[in-house]
Parts: sequence; C-alpha cells; structure tokens
Amino acid sequence: MRATILITSPDRFQAPGMELFDFPPIFAGGPEWFTKPILIALLSSVVVIVLCWAAFARPTIIPRRWQNIGEYAYTFVRDEIARPNLGKDTDRWMGLLFSVFLTVLVWNLMGVVPLIQLPVAAYITFPAVIAISVYVIKIYLGVRHHGVRGYLKGIVHLPGLPGWAYGLYAPLVLAEVLISSLFTHFIRLCANMFAGHMLLAFFSSVGFWFLFERLTPLGAGVGVLGVLMTILLTALEMFIQFLQAYLFAMLAAMYISSGLRGGH
Repeated sequence: MRATILITSPDRFQAPGMELFDFPPIFAGGPEWFTKPILIALLSSVVVIVLCWAAFARPTIIPRRWQNIGEYAYTFVRDEIARPNLGKDTDRWMGLLFSVFLTVLVWNLMGVVPLIQLPVAAYITFPAVIAISVYVIKIYLGVRHHGVRGYLKGIVHLPGLPGWAYGLYAPLVLAEVLISSLFTHFIRLCANMFAGHMLLAFFSSVGFWFLFERLTPLGAGVGVLGVLMTILLTALEMFIQFLQAYLFAMLAAMYISSGLRGGH
C-alpha cells in the first residue's frame, strides 16, 4: 500500500495528483532545498557505497554473500552493457557505468520500499545531472580524439548517401546527436518513474478508501480490486525500475562509445 493516501472527506474520493511530489523541508526552519527527495537521494548514495564496500572491500577467491551479489551485478553490467558498446575500452569505463547503473537502480527501487515509496528518478533534475555529465564526457571524448571537424564529420557521414541529401540529413542527425539525445536520455527514465508512482498511488488510494472509508458490498469489491491491482502493478513496477536502470546505463555506454569512435 502507498504511504501517501489522499482522502478529503468520507463521502468523496479524490485521486492523488501532483501533490505527491511536493514536500516541505525536512526540518522546520531548515534549508528549503533539504526535502524528502534530497534525503532519499543521499540515502541511496549511502546504500550504493555500503553495498559496494561490503562486496569488494575484502574479496576472496571463492565469493560469498555480498561479494557474490556484487560480482554478479558487476558481471551483468560488464557483459550486457559495457562490453557490447565499448569493446576494448570496457575496463576503463566500468567504474562509471557500474556506478550509474547501481545509483539509478537504487533511486528507482526507493519507489517500492515501505515507508519511503518515492522513486528519486521521478524528479527530472536527478537523472538530468547524470545525463548531462555523460553528455559532457561524450562531447569531450569526441573533440579530444577526433577534433571538432573530424567529430562532426564522423557524425554526419553516411556511406552511400548522395551529396545533395546531406543538406537535409546533416541538420537532422546533428540535432539528434547534439541536442535531443541528451533530453531523451533522462526524460525516458523520469517519465516512467513518474507514471509508475502515480499509478501505484491511485490504485492503493482506491483500495484504502473503498475498504476503510466507504465500506459497502460494492465498495468492498472495488477496494479488493484496488489492492490486487496495487500488488500486480508493484511487481510490474519493480521490473520496469530494473529495465529503466539498464537502459539508462546502456545509453550512457553508447554515448561514451560514440565519443571514442567519433561516429553516430
């Protein structure tokens, strides 16, 4: 069940809205920026650091417990995200990609943790910071390894394309690589986490209201349906949370590779 249930009166159900994402400062009179999302983001960083420390601080030849989990996660990122895109440069960028994947995954999973139930990535500024960092790295690598002219030429070059078509093709591909790719990187993650949080809040509110605020024979059925939908959607949301962390890290690897290779 969601921690935030919005009921205005016993006779009228009000669906949850944007107020789900509006939080006052943690401490009365404290800094306005220190709200629940910031606290959860800090907690997420602590969780990632502690898990990595527990897994890799004292590695053994035969992995056990946390080391086993850590190595499985590392191997997954290396084999499924980094290596297909970066090839021989995989090991060089594994630290960044592993950190991005774990951080985004923990951000997302905070949406289903009892008493917390707030996916940090639903706030666009959090994934935007990582996406902008990856974007800067991509541009820096492209210019450093190929020069400005060579990097731009590598982006727009398409074997077999007639010369007259570049007047239409070049602006479109440059806009995609240099502008829209940045926004699609973090907006996809944010939109999925935002929508999932709203759906779970809605169905859990329906279940709570019809079972505890307006209990009738018909209302009981609707309430039970709301609870069942909340359970099913929570399972689906956990899958989506993992998938979005995977896709976000995958795009980061692809963008870094495009900077190194100098192509689109």
